[in-house]
Amino acid sequence: MNILCTPLYEQQLKVILNNFVQEDFNATKKFKLYLDTILINLPTKANKYKKAQLFDDEEIKEIPHEDFNILFFIDKISGDYLILAILPKN
Repeated sequence: MNILCTPLYEQQLKVILNNFVQEDFNATKKFKLYLDTILINLPTKANKYKKAQLFDDEEIKEIPHEDFNILFFIDKISGDYLILAILPKN
């Protein structure tokens, strides 16, 4: 079981953090630390998150975090968790 991130997620996160850091460095660190905590605990808490509204697939779920939703996929065969994207809430 691994937690993997797509290049899209990494690119989106980098843009978000760069925008945040220009406003408040400490808030940016807090945001990233909490986000990392969520992702590290994903294997034990994945079932608590709801199915992603953008997809008709029970294995794609979303994690609400502040003004964003983090989309992830649970690969039942390998047991891996794939972090797909981080999108602003609509």
